[in-house]
Parts: sequence; C-alpha cells; structure tokens
Amino acid sequence: MAAPPNSAGPSADAPAHSKDPNYMPPLAEAIPLGIQHVMAMFVSNVTPAIIVMGAAGFGANEQAPLIYMIQMAIAFAGVATLLQTVGFGPIGARLPLVQGTSFAFLPVMIPLVAGRGAQGVAEVLSGALCGGIALIALSFFVGRLRKILTPLVTGLVVLMIGLSLIRVGIQYAAGGVPAMGTPAFGDSISWGLALMVIAITLFFSFFTKGFLSTASVLIGLLAGYLAALALGRVDLSPVGEAAWLMAPKFAAFGFSFSATAIIGFCLLVSVSAIETIGDVSAITQNGVGRPATDKELRGAVLADGVGTSIAALFGGLPNTTFAQNVGLVAMTGVMSRHVVTIGAIVLVLCGLAPKIGAAIITTPIEVLGGGVIIMFGMVASAGVSILSQIQWNQRNMLIFGVSLSVGLGLQLEPTAVQHLPPMAFMLITSGVLPAAILAIIMNLALPKEPEAKA
Repeated sequence: MAAPPNSAGPSADAPAHSKDPNYMPPLAEAIPLGIQHVMAMFVSNVTPAIIVMGAAGFGANEQAPLIYMIQMAIAFAGVATLLQTVGFGPIGARLPLVQGTSFAFLPVMIPLVAGRGAQGVAEVLSGALCGGIALIALSFFVGRLRKILTPLVTGLVVLMIGLSLIRVGIQYAAGGVPAMGTPAFGDSISWGLALMVIAITLFFSFFTKGFLSTASVLIGLLAGYLAALALGRVDLSPVGEAAWLMAPKFAAFGFSFSATAIIGFCLLVSVSAIETIGDVSAITQNGVGRPATDKELRGAVLADGVGTSIAALFGGLPNTTFAQNVGLVAMTGVMSRHVVTIGAIVLVLCGLAPKIGAAIITTPIEVLGGGVIIMFGMVASAGVSILSQIQWNQRNMLIFGVSLSVGLGLQLEPTAVQHLPPMAFMLITSGVLPAAILAIIMNLALPKEPEAKA
C-alpha cells in the first residue's frame, strides 16, 4: 500500500534515542503510538478479505465464513507483525514494520473464487500456502532479486495491480455486483455515500495533522457508515449474533490444491518481496540514516513468507509489509520496534473477537466503495512513484509500453485468448502476470542503451 499523501521525513526535533529500533518509550506514549499504527492499516488490512469472500458468494446469507476470514486477516496481521518486530531466529528484520493483507494477489484471487464458494476459497488458501513457501525460498536470494526486479519492472507491476482493481472500487461505489442489472445499481444514494467517504477522507488527509491525517480513510468510512445508518441502510443484527471470542481453526476452509492457484501465487510472491525490500530500505534510510543490511532484508522477506504460510493454514490471506506505516514512522520520528509490537498485540486480540468482524460486515458496500477507490488509486500512484525513478529512454519506454498494452489489454478483452486451457486463461487474463513476465524478459534480454556523454 502507498503511504499517506502528506507523509514527510522524520521529525527534525525528535530525540536521538527515538531513532533507535530497540528504544522503548514510556507506556503512556508507546500504547497510543501502537494503536495509531493499527488505525493506519486497519481498513486496508480487512478490505481484501471482504472482496475475496464477496466474490466467492459469501454475503448476507452466509456471514459466518466472511466474519471468520476478516478475523483471521486481523489476527494474523498481528502474528506476522510480531515475526518482524520481535523476530524468531533468522525470521524478521527486527524493525518497526507492520504486516497486513496484501492487495497484490487480488487480481489472481478474484477469478479463482468467483462464485465458487468454499471450494474457491480452499484453492486460494492452498495457493497462498505454496506462495508463502516460495517466498521463504526466495528470501535467500534477496540480492539477486533486487538486480532482476528493477524499478521499471516493479513500478509497472504495482501500477498494473492498482489498475486491475479500480473496476472493483467503482462497482462497489455503485452498489455492488448483486445490484448490477437493477435500477438500484448506480443510484444517487449509493454514489452520494461513496463520494462522501472520498471527500471526508481527502479533507482529513490534507487539512489535518497527526492521528487525524493518518486515520483519514478510517474517519471517512466511519462518516459514511453513520450517514448510511441514518438512511436505514445498516443492519446491526450480525453484531448481536456474533460471539465475543473465537479461536483460529486449522484448515477452516479446507485445502484444494490447483495448478492455477499455485502458479499464480508463486509468480506474484516476487511482488510482495519487492514491496518488503522497498519498505525496509525506506525505514532504515529515513529512520536511522543508513542502507538496510542484507540480514535485515532477508529476515523481513522470510517473515513475509512464514507469516503468509501460517495465515493460510488457519484461513487467512497472504501478508506483506504496509508502506503507510513506514510513512507513519517517518511522520512521528519514533523508530521503536516495540511500539509496533504493541500494535501487533492489539491486532491479535482484536482478531479473536468476532463482534469486530461482524461490525465490519455491516458496512454498506457503497461506503466501502468510496474507501477502496482511494486505496486502489493509491496503489496505482505508488507504481507511478516507483516509475519516476527510472530514465525514460526509448528502451525503457518500449518495455513499459509493450508490457502495459499486453497485460491491460488481455484483462480488458479476455475473450481474445478464449481458446487457451482454463489454467493459462485465468493467469494470462489477470493482467498483472503477463505484464510482469514480459517486462522481466525484455528487461533482461534487450541491450542497455549507452549513457549520454556529458
């Protein structure tokens, strides 16, 4: 995820000890700072679970599976964050890195689960388990990975992820897939709620500071929720019916290994690895004024893989590091990993309380649509930001142009490859995978342009 629009560098007047990852502030300061990290990532963390389960067909009639996956997204984001901040042997960077559910896999997960219920979810979780194992293996080749996945490749892939998801945001804002084909789809009330969320989010993001700015998306969603409640569009009955406590269940949705899911996840884990490498590099450079060490990078990617695999075993989606929390560290000037550990503990505790998940699913789809339009747009913007680092010579423009045209074109017109086998069809029409593969191959194969002489 992209950092907030008004993220800045570390506070110039922050005490020197606050730049130390091992520094522990007084609890009166550490607890609010830890909760602030939770607020900054909370909406982004649960959104993929809502989208995936909605695409699978779990909604008003089958709320329990949806609530469960939301809870697992919260709980195992906390577990994965603890792996990063506390560490376990070689696992973890031992830096203030917050883990959360990754958007990168949505272009593959949505078609995998579309209308397939528990069977589709089982395939997704099986793919996530294999992807996590692949990411663990990939962590030992971090140095080589950085050379292959250049800013041109990673920027294109992140941009494609955002572009491929924007359609989902518009569908949500207009009333959701169930309303499509009916007069309710795209009505003025739906768009009014979505636009209200967007407007309030932008206001708090740009015209406030500190916690209010950091939690701008959450505030926008809460405002939209209250407006929907006043309009009678919120059903609170799931909250009363949900239990107070819930333990994670091993293989909650079962496992169903398919080649499509395994290949898709194993190819996309490189995106998660690059996200993590970028976030670790940013936090060490901005926080302590030095490049990240190979040990930190390897440990961070390894924690990604382990966290993703553990989450999949209990019904949770893949995790990655969240850039908005890296921005929050820069804004507060507090580099303490122990502050983030407190936030991780809060996440684990919240993940064990189904009433929280039940409250989340009462959010009207139009309200959520306003939030995801911003979030998916920020993903695309993050890709553009990465691409701004490269030199736009003819070679790079051709690599970018061809990869974007093929990837986006196949997603927009999937029937162009309707004669492919089902597995290849699903992977190629995801948009992200063909764009990434083309960009990597061309970047490796095409000769570099000579640098202009001064």
